[in-house]
Amino acid sequence: MLNIVVAGFDKALASAITGVTDLFGLAGVTWNLIQGQQPEKAFNVKIASKDGGPIHCINGLQIGAHMSFDDITEADAIVIPTIGGPIEEVVQHTPELQALLQRANQQGWTIAGNCTGNFLLAESGILDHKTATTHWGFKEQFQQHYPQIELKADQLITRSDNIYCAGGGLAWFDLGLHIIERQIGFEAAIQTAKAFVIDYRRDTQLSYSLMRLSKPHKDDLVREAQSWLEQHYAEQFTVEQLAERFSVSKRTLIRRFNAALEMPPNTYVQSLRIEGAQKLLEETERTVDVVMNDVGYEDASSFRRLFRKKTGLTPTEYRRRFARRL
Repeated sequence: MLNIVVAGFDKALASAITGVTDLFGLAGVTWNLIQGQQPEKAFNVKIASKDGGPIHCINGLQIGAHMSFDDITEADAIVIPTIGGPIEEVVQHTPELQALLQRANQQGWTIAGNCTGNFLLAESGILDHKTATTHWGFKEQFQQHYPQIELKADQLITRSDNIYCAGGGLAWFDLGLHIIERQIGFEAAIQTAKAFVIDYRRDTQLSYSLMRLSKPHKDDLVREAQSWLEQHYAEQFTVEQLAERFSVSKRTLIRRFNAALEMPPNTYVQSLRIEGAQKLLEETERTVDVVMNDVGYEDASSFRRLFRKKTGLTPTEYRRRFARRL
């Protein structure tokens, strides 16, 4: 039986502790019971805290621990849950956990961090010059604090040697299933996913991220152009025509957009159109071709290719996952 330790800390997200504990603890159990077979528990799962005392989670719940960090002498995997509170505050107050991560890395144990919990892996230094991911909403903060790490925030799971990182929110179940497959096998992972009624092998969090088009800036020209584009993005026009509308040169408009929004005007328009398409796919029953035309595209292959690049899904897959059910 493999030993899994979930290393908790104050202001962690409770579900990221209890959820992954259930996932590992019931691997080989729930599916077998459903099939009328003898349960074959695959993992011995323990929750650890700094001193072995209860973990005070961000939602006010207290979760009891089985052991302290110092009691961990051997583990097949250490799992770090999501930070639910202010990230920098939690990072500053968890030196014992970071020391545990350094020790686990030296021992070659599998280390798995979820969502913003990957900030703790980064702060400990074990991710230096490695690949990682985190919640898409904290991409800039992660990059600013840890430029030495190759962040791939569009990916749901990354792996560098013995270290796994998962993206945002409930990605702990993707992470857990991935580790189950690595440690036991694909069949066990699939059975666990079926028992918990969850999708397996999602590979991107692009479709969950926002375009972040409303980035704050102080450029009145760009703000005025944004306001016009929000109403007219589906119309056909060139960057030259857009520049003429606001009485500037094409070169000036591109420069001002890049400085204010870190993207040129044509990329901004594309993002507006895809965001518009997402909304229509979520809220209406219009066909994909009609949606394509409604947001300003005429070539179906180009639209589908760009939509998949921006969201990680085809329009049909996106509607299937996110359409409102009345």
